[in-house]
Amino acid sequence: MSIKRILSMNWLTAQLIVLLVTVPLQHVVAENPPMVRQAGVAGSFYPADPKTLSAMIDDMLAHATPPPIQDPILAVVAPHAGYQYSGPVAAYTYAALKGRRYSRVVVIAPSHYEAFDFTSVYEGDAYVTPLGTVQVDKAFAAQLAKMSSTMRLSSQGHDPTKAGAEHAIEVQLPWLQRVLGEFTLVPIVMGDQSYENSRALGVALAKLIHGGDTLIVASSDLSHYHPYDEAVKIDHKTLNALQRWDYFSMSRNFEERIWEACGGAPIVSAMIAAERMGANQALVLKYANSGDTAGDHSRVVGYSADVFVKTSRGDAVDPPFSLNDREKNELLTIARKSVEHAVGEKEAFEPPASADNVLNQERGAFVTLRESGALRGCVGYTSAVKPLYMTVRDTAALAALRDPRFQPVSPLELPRLEYEISVLSSLRRVTDIQQIKVGKDGLLMKNGANEGLLLPQVPVEQKWDREKFLEETCVKAGVRPNCWKDENTDIFMFTSVVFGEQKP
Repeated sequence: MSIKRILSMNWLTAQLIVLLVTVPLQHVVAENPPMVRQAGVAGSFYPADPKTLSAMIDDMLAHATPPPIQDPILAVVAPHAGYQYSGPVAAYTYAALKGRRYSRVVVIAPSHYEAFDFTSVYEGDAYVTPLGTVQVDKAFAAQLAKMSSTMRLSSQGHDPTKAGAEHAIEVQLPWLQRVLGEFTLVPIVMGDQSYENSRALGVALAKLIHGGDTLIVASSDLSHYHPYDEAVKIDHKTLNALQRWDYFSMSRNFEERIWEACGGAPIVSAMIAAERMGANQALVLKYANSGDTAGDHSRVVGYSADVFVKTSRGDAVDPPFSLNDREKNELLTIARKSVEHAVGEKEAFEPPASADNVLNQERGAFVTLRESGALRGCVGYTSAVKPLYMTVRDTAALAALRDPRFQPVSPLELPRLEYEISVLSSLRRVTDIQQIKVGKDGLLMKNGANEGLLLPQVPVEQKWDREKFLEETCVKAGVRPNCWKDENTDIFMFTSVVFGEQKP
């Protein structure tokens, strides 16, 4: 602007314009203020007063008595309800961390108030609680968000909404501040809780984390609003799978809402990351529900405190499983009656509820049908989604009518059918193909949406070696034979109890 134009204006306006013209721009325009996520549930989920909050946490930590753990703790699970409800359980998780040093903490949480289809890595600078400000490790967050198309830097799921302020990350921070002191934070909210998203996050974290100075926290409650005894039963299905390190079955059951954990995907992500970082044991330090901590047993919420450790004492294993002759015969009878009802009477067989505790365990199983020694159908549930006797009922009928390789069984064939049942152990990811024992282990191959399974007896019948077994499992999954070498492929192995009924 020319001086002549300035002088033609009134004196005050001219002075302001001269100031803008002569003062460097960087001194006029303020830098962007830091993006800080303020405490949203202080005063409701936990005390807003710092002294009261510290005293409450310290008291609960003093009453928590987890077993001594000498091995490195790579990841943990802690509940995220109001402290009066879940605090006595969360205290076990954080008491196990006392005396340990972590410079960075990754907290993975579900989204309670916003729906979105990606994993939201916080793009801001800090989270605030009554105990102070926790700085975000922005460099780590930026790297993480670039690792997969399922993740992005975002405030979605972090910033408060009209529906409410997300609490699942926030409630973990005072515990961490009190136990660890100084640390940087990587806050993550999962909008999509599929296995694929959980795997993408877990694998990315394992690639980025180097050394033992990073802790992963999965923020999750368990079942919601069931009567006390029912909640305990549901929650222990989840905890049993966690201790067996069967996160694949956990994820499937969470997605199908058979088991319950509002932070199911954060738990699965933490397990995948910890496994690839060397963890091989899952310890349940404490289980309780709001009926234990608040007294009302009519509608409770479940909580658990869990840690994933790296130990030299061996991998988590499925406890030995066996069936006696009576139990085998009962399952074979159920399989036969189920097929006869489905084929001959065109209706589902309804077996009486089994009084056998073993047959009431949730187990994956396959039913194989043969006619004159030739395969006639084979269908199964790979995951433990139903009591074993109901799994056998369902899969027997499906093998007779729904195996896409064969025409449905006809009534005339029923007397000639031979039945074989394979009851599966938990699924454990193969970290070294030398672990696979042909004739003992079955394989499940998963690559993206493709999935295929072969039972332990198949490579023996076909006279395959280990590599041929891997290739044929890939083919069964509908992908190329060498997919087992792909880093995007997960190979899970399992054992099975196999028994049959033969007709002359």
